Amino acid sequence: MAQAESPQWEFLTKHAQVLVCVAGDPGIRLRDIGDRLGITERAAHRIVAQLRAAGYLTRQREGRRNHYTIAVNLPVPDGVAQERSIGDLLKILTDTPRARRRRGGAAPAAMN
Repeated sequence: MAQAESPQWEFLTKHAQVLVCVAGDPGIRLRDIGDRLGITERAAHRIVAQLRAAGYLTRQREGRRNHYTIAVNLPVPDGVAQERSIGDLLKILTDTPRARRRRGGAAPAAMN
């Protein structure tokens, strides 16, 4: 069976992708988010600011770096998935075999 071509669209919004990046590394830099997602640092900054304004992220300064916390109890802002929380979604998206190996087989860490 031939492998299908990769679609020209993305399954998750950039906002969801930013949350996945932050869930994996709460101290991640905006530049690194941009590099990982193929967007500019300025676009990453705009998305983080929107997520903060909506209450999905909080930021705490730790020296010269930021540390982000995800409000996992908030609902997914989507008509179809609104009965799920951000935490439910992130648990699915971040609990991969590679992540489990990094944690030594442990359950995902709490995000908030």
